[in-house]
Amino acid sequence: MSKTNENSTAWKQALRRDMAARRAALAAAEHAAASARIVGHLLAVLAPPQVVAFCWPIKHEPDVRAIVAHWRQAGSRAALPVVVGAAQPLAFREWSDATPLQADRYGIPTPAAGDWLIPDLILLPLNGFDAAGYRLGYGGGYFDRTLATLRPRPLAVGVGFEINRLPSIRPEAHDQRLDWIVTEAGAFKPVV
Repeated sequence: MSKTNENSTAWKQALRRDMAARRAALAAAEHAAASARIVGHLLAVLAPPQVVAFCWPIKHEPDVRAIVAHWRQAGSRAALPVVVGAAQPLAFREWSDATPLQADRYGIPTPAAGDWLIPDLILLPLNGFDAAGYRLGYGGGYFDRTLATLRPRPLAVGVGFEINRLPSIRPEAHDQRLDWIVTEAGAFKPVV
């Protein structure tokens, strides 16, 4: 690994820790209110999809399960991502309130069984993000690989808190640009 790559990797690792610490510092009421505002903005700009993929909230990420419940009542199907193998794209397994969940290798609740679905909309958690539409994840590259391979490409909507907005995440060639960024402050299309 070159010195430049080592510096970039170290910078992103430190940034990931800082972004998670910022969310962890939010009071429970503030977190719930900001999550509710995000759900309201999602309702205002997006039509119910055929299949919505979302992530179970971990590490104090926004909780957008209310929009998933709303869309399911409108006839959408919902799915959660499943890591099927290291360095592979994610697969999506159908989820409902009755779906049993088990922790995957990363401790994320995941359906143990159910139909495999292909989403037309993915709600992606934003560990960090920038106005150009790039997202800082947790370093595994799973969503970038997934968005690069799904055809047709689903609408990619990042959901996060304004405290995690950055001037730039210093995107690399493999980073996939999001179609929308939604925070408690509103819904934004990336500045290209």
